[in-house]
Amino acid sequence: MSNAVSGVGTQFRRWDGSAWVNLAEINSITGPTMTRDFIDVTSLDSTGGYREFIAGFRDAGTISLSMNFTRATYDAFKDDFEDPNSHFYEICLSDGESTTLEFEGLVTECPITIPTDDKITADVTIKISGPVTMNSGTNTTTPA
Repeated sequence: MSNAVSGVGTQFRRWDGSAWVNLAEINSITGPTMTRDFIDVTSLDSTGGYREFIAGFRDAGTISLSMNFTRATYDAFKDDFEDPNSHFYEICLSDGESTTLEFEGLVTECPITIPTDDKITADVTIKISGPVTMNSGTNTTTPA
């Protein structure tokens, strides 16, 4: 039996200063796109002629959201885009552990697409500042 988890039921939430608020009609979430820098410490006496590396800074990357355009959800992201301060966000998975990924970030992009023969959509990109915290259980507490 597979332990795979469906994305159906996943929620994206934003901390409004007093409570987590669900943002409606998110179609897909990509990220966090975590990466790690490395530092080349190779020297002429490195063993076996191989390059050697040590860990550098980590970057939690970005979160990309694709969504149906709704005025309320777009307004929330647009307000965050206009604000120079970062905000807290949370991805709530629909797995058996009620896994959440909580992070602080800045909205860097929020374009709207208006096609001739389909729904209006919006894509939002959030640059994560600091770590992503993974929790289990329903998170109703104040972000760290």
